[in-house]
Amino acid sequence: MFLEHLSSFAGLPVLPFTPGMTLPDDPSAVAWRLEVESEAGSKEFGFLLAAMRAEVPADAVRAVVVGEWGSSYEYALPVGLLIDAAKEWTSLRALFLADLTYEQSEVSWLTHGDITGLLAVYPELETLWVRGGNELRLDPVRHTGLRELVFQSGGLPASVVRAVGESDLPALERLELWLGRSDYGGDAGIDDLAGVLAGTRLPALRHLAVSNAEGADRIAEAVAAAPVVPRLEVLDLSKGAFTDAGAAALLDGQPLTHLRRLDLHHHFLSEPAQQRLTATLPGVEIDLSDPQQPDVHDGREYRFTAVGE
Repeated sequence: MFLEHLSSFAGLPVLPFTPGMTLPDDPSAVAWRLEVESEAGSKEFGFLLAAMRAEVPADAVRAVVVGEWGSSYEYALPVGLLIDAAKEWTSLRALFLADLTYEQSEVSWLTHGDITGLLAVYPELETLWVRGGNELRLDPVRHTGLRELVFQSGGLPASVVRAVGESDLPALERLELWLGRSDYGGDAGIDDLAGVLAGTRLPALRHLAVSNAEGADRIAEAVAAAPVVPRLEVLDLSKGAFTDAGAAALLDGQPLTHLRRLDLHHHFLSEPAQQRLTATLPGVEIDLSDPQQPDVHDGREYRFTAVGE
């Protein structure tokens, strides 16, 4: 996973910014990518961002993709530089923090900091993607513009999961939480998901992913009775250690026939469990691709998430 950089983001083709470049005829029709060499430091990233602010018309910056910012596994992404740009980038609608491939950095090595300030200074932001969870922090916020929030992680801190559930996000339609593994910092439990699964502060939510989870079966049990589920169109429990127990919990819980799509790819389901899912939910598009087998060592079975280190 994470084999290549995104070629498009928020519906726009991604274009790397380089100082002195010839700008496209419509500089607002691209998602601008900011990246320096891995050996560089935050100063070099700051110089690059300053050059972009000087050369690209501020009202043309609608989407930004941040790649390598210099030793991303050692130094936190310089969120302060993006916060400072907010007074000019008033048209920014989409932001992706840390679009790095696995060759540049393992996802669990990507170091962040407190990203709460970004939501405070970009009230019109509609899309926020964050890859990596090391030292990631978020406080509960109210943001009326955000429609899509994605955390791609091999280990998402429980504090971030709780903060999302405690945030007032009235326009949010899509939420992805890649919980990851405990040995990479993914310490969220069912109680930490309570706010999200209640959905009280997420009235517009239609697409929910609680994925890449070691405890996928326990999550399925919670989802089976979660108040947020009846309003969903897409439920994503993929990329985790999802077994027959999880499937039984889902099907024995509240009805799921209203779903348009149920994503369970990368699973540990038996053939009978898969057949029961498709027979019980005939009108639902169910992704059962990428079946897995447990790793067996010393007589014990181990089931791993799709994304860890």
